[in-house]
Amino acid sequence: MTSERTEAPYMPYMRTQRSLQGVQVSASRRSGTTDELGPDEPERAGPEDKGTENAEGSVNSVDPMDSGGSDLLAALLDGMDAALCAFDGDGVVTHWNREAERILGWTAEEAVGRRGFAGWAVRTADAEEVEGRLMAAMHAPGRQVHEFALVTKDGGRVLVRTQSAAVRGPDGKPAGLYCAFSEVHAQIDLERSIALSEALFEDASWGVVLVDADLRPAVVNAHAARALGIGRTTVLGRPLGELLAQGVEEVESALTHVLAEGAPPAPAEIWVGVRTPDGEKRRCWRSGFLRLASPLAEEPVPLGVGWLFQDITEAKQSEQEAALLRFRVNQLHRAARAAAECEDPGEAATVHLDFALAGFADHALIDRVAGGSLADGEGPARLVRAAATPSGSPGPSQLAGHAGLPVRYGQGHPALQCVERAGSVRASAGTATPEAARDWATGRQWPPDAVHALCAVLRSRGRTLGVVTFLRGAGRTQFERADAVYAEDVAVRIAAALDLETLERSSE
Repeated sequence: MTSERTEAPYMPYMRTQRSLQGVQVSASRRSGTTDELGPDEPERAGPEDKGTENAEGSVNSVDPMDSGGSDLLAALLDGMDAALCAFDGDGVVTHWNREAERILGWTAEEAVGRRGFAGWAVRTADAEEVEGRLMAAMHAPGRQVHEFALVTKDGGRVLVRTQSAAVRGPDGKPAGLYCAFSEVHAQIDLERSIALSEALFEDASWGVVLVDADLRPAVVNAHAARALGIGRTTVLGRPLGELLAQGVEEVESALTHVLAEGAPPAPAEIWVGVRTPDGEKRRCWRSGFLRLASPLAEEPVPLGVGWLFQDITEAKQSEQEAALLRFRVNQLHRAARAAAECEDPGEAATVHLDFALAGFADHALIDRVAGGSLADGEGPARLVRAAATPSGSPGPSQLAGHAGLPVRYGQGHPALQCVERAGSVRASAGTATPEAARDWATGRQWPPDAVHALCAVLRSRGRTLGVVTFLRGAGRTQFERADAVYAEDVAVRIAAALDLETLERSSE
C-alpha cells in the first residue's frame, strides 16, 4: 500500500458502504482475539431497508443515498464516542469520523482517499505488519481486536486498541472493512472502572449501597446486606424506614443533602438501630456519601447517592469508655484536692459526693450507720441520713441528720442489702409506667423522679460506716458494672472522711 491519494476508486464505494451500524468497542478483549459471535445483531430490515446480514454476522451494504439517509449516517458516525475508519477492498480509506480526527489530528479531507496507513498514520517500518493484520479481518469471521501504535499529524505516537470486521457486499463477498479504535489508556480506565465497581459490590469489606433519587436502595453489596440483616434482593426498592429501626431520619437527611449540595467533605458517624433475630442492636456506621450524576447528559443529572459505610461500633464504644474513664479519674483527682482544703471532714465528704455527680447521676444520698459504725456480722443496721443533694433544683450537697432519726427504710431496701452484703447493689424500676416508677421511688424514700439506683457501702478500718446511694432519672441508662466500680472508688473517699469525723468527735 502507498500513501498516494486516489479519489476515483473510493467514490462509488462511499455510496454503497455508508450503512455501517452497530459498532461496539469491547474493552475486555485482548489483542489478537476473535469474537466468534460477530457484531451485535442489527435491527430487522424494514420494507425499505435493502441491507441484509449474512451468516457470519457482518452487515451487507445498502445504498443510503436511495433512502435519503446519507446525512443521518454522517451525523451518526461523527457522533460516535469511538474513532472509526473504513476501507474498501483495495485498502483505500472511505470513512473517517470526528473522533478519529480528534485522536490523530488528521481531518476527514486529509484521510479519506489515502491507500492504507503507510507514511502518514503508521510508520513506514510498521506499515506492512499493521495493514496486514487489519486487512486480514476481511476474510476472518467476527471481529478482530489488536493494539497498534498510530502516528498523529504532529508526529507523535498514540497506542490504540482496534476492533476490525469485514463489510460484505450484496453478493455476500467481502467488500471492505471497518476499524473502530480508541486510545489504550481510555480502555484501561474503563476496565479499571468496571473492575472497581464489580469489586465494590462483591468483595468490599465495607457496605456499599446505591440509593436512587427516591431514597430507596437500588444496588446493595453483600457486606451491606449482612449489616442490614436482610438479603441483597429483598432490600431493593424498600424504604429505609423498613430496613432501620433507628437513625432513619439522620440517614435520609444526609442523602437529601448530598442530592442537593454534593458530597460532604468528611465521613459522618451515624448511630442506627438494626433489626436482628436476637432483637434490635445499636450500631455506629462511619459513612461516606457521593452524588451520582449521569455522564451522558450535558448538565449533571442526579441518578442517586452512593453510600459507603463501615461498622465502627466496637471502636466507638472503646473510645467512649476511654474518654469516660479519663473524665472520672480527673474528677476523683479534683475532688481529692478540693476535699484536702476542707477543715470539716463532713464537708469533705459532701465535696467528694458533688464531684462524683457530674455526668454520673442526678441525685445522691449518704446514710450513716446509727451509732457510728457496724462490725461484720452485727445487725440489723439502722441508717441515719447524713447528707443529700437537693431534690428540686440542682445544687451542692447539704449535711443533714443532726437529730439522729433513722430513715424509714423497709425490709429488703437496697441500702439495707448493701450494708448486709458489704457490697454494691443495683436496682431499677425497669420498664414500669411513669406512675408505677414514681410509686417505686417514693416507696423507697427516694426523690420521685428516680428510676435507677446504685448503692455502694462505706467501709473504713474494717467496719461499715454507712451507704452512699446514687440515683438516675428516666433520661439516663441503668447503672452498669463499670458504674459500680466508680461508685466504690467514691465511697472509699467518703468513708475515709466520715471516719475521720468520728475520730475527731470521739477525741473531743
